[in-house]
Amino acid sequence: MKVTWYGHACFGIEINGKHLLFDPYIAANPLAAHIDVESIKADFILQSHGHFDHISDTVAIAKRTGAVVVGPYEVTEWVKKHGVEKVHPMNVGGQWQFDFGKLKCVNAVHSSMMPDGSYGGIPMGFVIESVDGNFYFAGDTALTYDMKLIGEYMKIDFAILPIGDNFTMGIDNALIASDFVKCNDIIGMHFNTHGYIQINQVEAIEKFSQAGKKLTLLKIGETIIK
Repeated sequence: MKVTWYGHACFGIEINGKHLLFDPYIAANPLAAHIDVESIKADFILQSHGHFDHISDTVAIAKRTGAVVVGPYEVTEWVKKHGVEKVHPMNVGGQWQFDFGKLKCVNAVHSSMMPDGSYGGIPMGFVIESVDGNFYFAGDTALTYDMKLIGEYMKIDFAILPIGDNFTMGIDNALIASDFVKCNDIIGMHFNTHGYIQINQVEAIEKFSQAGKKLTLLKIGETIIK
C-alpha cells in the first residue's frame, strides 16, 4: 500500500489497484498550499463526517475524477445535491465488499455538520480489510471503549489516529487506543493545522517509542509504503 498525507486528516491510499482518498481538505489548508489538488487521483472518497475541514474538496474532486463518495447517509445526500453522481451511503456498524476490499464503518465519538450548517449525520471511522493488508482510519474521535472490538475481531496492520487533542483525542489517549485495537504501528493525523491542535512532535514520537510502539508523523505530501 502507498500512503500519502495531504495534511490534516486527508490521506490518499493506493490499495489493490484503487486510489482511496480520505476526508479531502487541501485547497483551503494553508499548510498544503504546495499540493496540486488537480493531480490527486481518487476512485473512492471516504468521508468520515461533514465538517468543512474534512469535506471542502470532496465535491470538486469527485466531479473531476468520477470517484464514488462513501460515507454517512446524510453526507452522501448532501454531496448529491451539490452535483456528485456516484455515492455509496453507509452507517455505523455496516460493512460492504468493494472492489478494493471490505469496508466496515465503526463508531467515532465526535460531531458532524455540513459546511452550510445542515445536519451531517453520525461520524464514523473505517476499518478496511484487503489483500494488501488491513488498516483502521479512526476519523475525528475521542478515545472510546468500542475500539476494543476492532482489536478483538481483526488483525490491524496499521492505524491512522487523530492526535491533536482539543477537538479529538490527544497523544496519551491515542496510546491507549493503539492498545485497544492491538496495533503498534500508528500514523498520526489531525494535528498542527492551527493553534488549537498544536503538538510537540518529538515528545509525541518519544512517548510511543517508550511504550514499544511506532508513531509516524508524515510531512504534507510525503508518501510511505505499508
